[in-house]
Amino acid sequence: MAERAAPSPVLNHIAGADRPSASGASMPLVDPATGAVHGGAPRSGPSDTDAACTAAQSALDGWSLTTPAQRQRALLGIAEAIEAHADALVAAEVGDTGKPPGQFRSEELPAVTDTFRYFAGAARNLPGAAAAEYTEGRTSVLRREPVGVCAQITPWNYPLMMAAWKIAPALAAGNTCVLKPADTTPSSAALLARIAAERLPPGVLNVVCGDRDTGRSLTSHPVPRLIAVTGSVRAGREIAATAAADLKRVHLELGGNAPVIVHDDVDVEAAAAELAAVAYFNAGQDCTAPTRLLVHRRRHDAFVAAFAARARALRTGPPDEAPADYGPLNSEAQLTSVQGLLSRLPGHAEVVTGGAAVGRAGWFHEPTVVAGVRQDDEIVQEEIFGPVVTVQSFADEEEALRLANGVRFGLAASVWTGDHGRAMRATRALHTGIVWVNTHGTTVSEMPHGGVKHSGYGSDLSLAGLLDYTQVKHVML
Repeated sequence: MAERAAPSPVLNHIAGADRPSASGASMPLVDPATGAVHGGAPRSGPSDTDAACTAAQSALDGWSLTTPAQRQRALLGIAEAIEAHADALVAAEVGDTGKPPGQFRSEELPAVTDTFRYFAGAARNLPGAAAAEYTEGRTSVLRREPVGVCAQITPWNYPLMMAAWKIAPALAAGNTCVLKPADTTPSSAALLARIAAERLPPGVLNVVCGDRDTGRSLTSHPVPRLIAVTGSVRAGREIAATAAADLKRVHLELGGNAPVIVHDDVDVEAAAAELAAVAYFNAGQDCTAPTRLLVHRRRHDAFVAAFAARARALRTGPPDEAPADYGPLNSEAQLTSVQGLLSRLPGHAEVVTGGAAVGRAGWFHEPTVVAGVRQDDEIVQEEIFGPVVTVQSFADEEEALRLANGVRFGLAASVWTGDHGRAMRATRALHTGIVWVNTHGTTVSEMPHGGVKHSGYGSDLSLAGLLDYTQVKHVML
């Protein structure tokens, strides 16, 4: 029997204390592995977001004046506290997402603690220009300072990890935060705030749960000076428009539709095995998932056969049964979205394997491979965000790059080849923020994670992510 425990109660965390919504309004939390309600969370309103922003503003002066070493100790303490509360965090995340608990514990939780530990060190290593005299008799110095209160909105695919990606750099730079987790998956972020309260002054980190109206109330509040969101293109557009009215800074990590270029000199079986493992991880609900396989026509048929065989061997199921390769989709709406794309496939497309929802309780979907698609097909142009992969063939390097770049997204891509020159040409030509060569999907805290085009702007992780939460001041003496 897989590990699973009752999740902790979900409450807002404001000014160092857990509390329900001021109105008493709540929203049900549905277990995607069963379709049944398993708990509830506050449906926060304007009075809640105002209380959180006020608390963050009140805490800003004290936190922003702490030394980098003091902030480092706090973030290292949060990482230790996360490890000490690992069982509770696993229960909270699995209850909201239905993902395999062992997989979350071994793959995602270590990445969460590593994020806090990386930014703990980065806080003490801010870059800066040397003081110099650029005009006679006056010395110029640059200061990097916190932006202020940061409003942050996180998605439902990696609830705890995305919260860490937002919170850690903001706190390391001396900012205070008000974070709104996704309405379907707030439990682990709310618990993280409670855990972090052991190491932070009240008001430095606040969490308000709620729906889209809660998010609108937060992003339109006059106090935050930066809005950071990981979410859909729709959400990014709306938030950017809201921020423009008050000239707030915006940090957007939006959708993805990652191409994978597989040249004719690859080991077909090895590449198919690695790509299938990444493509269906987390039910394909990953903005960097390898969803568009572009395969040289000389290897196309062999690669489709090998990849489809790997897909058929994968198992999806709930967390309280035998270990599965991936869990359910996040919601009934997401399952409907994936099924809608498949139902509208043109006649020239072929479902090689899968294609259907799994006939059981919960929102499970078969691992699916679709071949024969064309560049202007809806399923190629739109982000699927499910366990579905498309395959196209190409004739030469030029066509491969044209197909890869021929969508509105630009987050991640990978190229598979034994030709070093070809790989380097691709890394230069691909219009994405991340390019992997002969691998796909690995992230490290030291390197930036962000996109171009409709995938947004700004970087998570790395020193670039830390600098996104700072502003520069010129001081002349």
